[in-house]
Amino acid sequence: MAKAMPTRAATADRILDAALDAFGTRGYGATSLDDLAGDLGIRKQTILYWYSSKEVLLDAAIDRTAAEVTRRLEQAVASAGQGFDRVDAIVRAMFRLAARHPPMLGFLREVSRLGPPASSRLLGAIAPLVARASGFLADEMDAGRMRRHDPRLILLAAYSMVTGLATEVEVLRAFGEEPTLPSLVRRRNELLALLRAALVPA
Repeated sequence: MAKAMPTRAATADRILDAALDAFGTRGYGATSLDDLAGDLGIRKQTILYWYSSKEVLLDAAIDRTAAEVTRRLEQAVASAGQGFDRVDAIVRAMFRLAARHPPMLGFLREVSRLGPPASSRLLGAIAPLVARASGFLADEMDAGRMRRHDPRLILLAAYSMVTGLATEVEVLRAFGEEPTLPSLVRRRNELLALLRAALVPA
């Protein structure tokens, strides 16, 4: 029986998955299309058939990651309660992502490091999510269920702490932390305790 040819979606997705993994672990600048072709066992021209340049592939990886992070966070919030429970749900969702798909969180960090236009594309994609999260925090502060802070600054601090605590392996090792699952859980719990102390009124 003849072997089925890969579908368009399967081929494009396989390339995109490999790019996201490589950009999130090795870095965008350190990954060439030749490297990706070698990883996949295909020709570079095959990648260029689906993605006309490395920059187009980066844009597709940004769009895929932004959509996945948004989906996971909205799903987490939808099943959470109110007040700090939602903050707790968001932090736990991000750490689950770090545990199950570490290259994706590494990719978010890499895009931020690259700066515009890559970082601008990511920010534009997640802007609606950030706006909803800021509005939620502001409403909770107005209701007295959270201490008064700048909502966007809280979100930025939480995002930076999550990505740093989950992806900065060498920095963590310098502080005596190994990148193990128990260590990741401990870092998550410490961050939640810090955010609770900052946000929940005594």
